[in-house]
Amino acid sequence: MKIPAIVRLCFFTISIISLIFLPKTSLKKYLPVSIFTSTLVLFVCALAIPYKFWSIKGGLWERVWNDFSFVFGPFFAGTLWIFHLTYGKFIRYIGINSFMNLLLAYPLSTIMQKYNVYKLKNFNNHLVFLTYFAFSFIIYGYQMLIDRSVKIGVDR
Repeated sequence: MKIPAIVRLCFFTISIISLIFLPKTSLKKYLPVSIFTSTLVLFVCALAIPYKFWSIKGGLWERVWNDFSFVFGPFFAGTLWIFHLTYGKFIRYIGINSFMNLLLAYPLSTIMQKYNVYKLKNFNNHLVFLTYFAFSFIIYGYQMLIDRSVKIGVDR
């Protein structure tokens, strides 16, 4: 197994295994926003093909596995954990999201490129940070809408 495949597998596996420690109530409460986040990230992955945001060595299978492992690994599990730890405390939420997005955009992205997991082309580290940081506001608003609709349903 090559290093990029091992890295992808590790990111995916560790992220999913971490969910064993997430309380079931948080999983149930934040699952919709995590799925929504995954959809947003998949949209970026789909745009990456025609706009050549990044390249991945290999064929279609490598691209699909790369996107799947990140979207349904760290992004999916990370969203669940961040909301579990911070929802209702917006400043803490933005702080942790900023930190995680900075970590992704700079040191992790550099490491991923060094080990040929992917190579940024028409997307740079700054855009990685700005894109996912912008998503953090969108998904927080989405969770607030979910909470409001649940509250309205309970009040009836």
